Amino acid sequence: MTKDPHAIVLGGGQSGLAAAHALLTRGLRPLVLEAGPEPVGSWPHYYDSLTLFSPARYSSLPGCPFPGDPEHYPHRDEVVAYLRRYAAALDADIRTRHRAVAVTRDRDGFTVRTGHGDTFAAPALIAATGGFSQPRIPALPGLDEFAGTVVHSSEYRNPAPFAGQRVIVVGAGNSAVQIAAELAEHARVTLATRAPIRFAPQRPFGRDAHWWTAALGLDHLPVGHLLSAPPATPVADPGRYQAAVAAGRPDRRPMFTRLDGDSVHWPNGTSEPADTIVLATGFRPGLSYLDGTGALRDGIPLQRKGLSTTVPGLGYVGLEWQRSFASATLRGVGRDAAYLVDRLIGTPVSAGRRCCQPVS
Repeated sequence: MTKDPHAIVLGGGQSGLAAAHALLTRGLRPLVLEAGPEPVGSWPHYYDSLTLFSPARYSSLPGCPFPGDPEHYPHRDEVVAYLRRYAAALDADIRTRHRAVAVTRDRDGFTVRTGHGDTFAAPALIAATGGFSQPRIPALPGLDEFAGTVVHSSEYRNPAPFAGQRVIVVGAGNSAVQIAAELAEHARVTLATRAPIRFAPQRPFGRDAHWWTAALGLDHLPVGHLLSAPPATPVADPGRYQAAVAAGRPDRRPMFTRLDGDSVHWPNGTSEPADTIVLATGFRPGLSYLDGTGALRDGIPLQRKGLSTTVPGLGYVGLEWQRSFASATLRGVGRDAAYLVDRLIGTPVSAGRRCCQPVS
């Protein structure tokens, strides 16, 4: 058990593990508090068929290459196994089933209270619960009264429960298209979007897109603080999604105007009954434990490159576009964590290097 930690890390998923690694390699003592039963973040809760759009070569945390063929695209369960082994090899004080419910700050630092009533204190705090822990539910006319089933993509697992149904998937991102294409093999599916879906080839000119962004220096270009809002990311197409939409499996339509009972009303004046609405509408940061600290505005962290601009000693890892395009990804959180720790805590208090061993 860690005595007098230099920093408390909230969240034991990819962002929290990267933060713990950055602290350990600088001779600092982290305490990681993870709400779930093991330090693997939200990965076990994603849909069954989820496959990364980045090859294993570009899907690693610091110090531990992702196992297997560097060019293969890891499945959800491979990522879970990788994080599980990474956490075990990290040799950090990680306490699972410790959900942070409140944070207070005084001149000595931060005190974290968990759902069990336990309290932990440290001079620095890293919020690493990421930017994808709270489903974003859009205000769609009639959604609250819809007579059918409404599920967020975070609740979707596989197409079996929707076989034979009329399903409307709301969203134009990677998850929306992947879920809709999967459902279309078992149900009649429409993608409802506010604008046409943008596709980008997953392997332009024979190389994965991440090779190009890394080679051109675009992947980690620190421009996140210059953006007023995260730009829309095109759907990574391995060669089948754009063709599936073009073939009408699923079809794409402009966003419906309203829901009424079990009916969906389309902009062209037609309407039809629907069984299920799937909201692939993204997430918001789940940072309610920071309420009252002055760190948030409307639930959004006030930060620049991961450093809180209102609360000294507080930092973040894993926010979308925190520093770069890769900030909320397996390949990006390590770089952001190292940047943050160097500025949050400064000179290491002791010499030495602690790093996890490569997994196999």
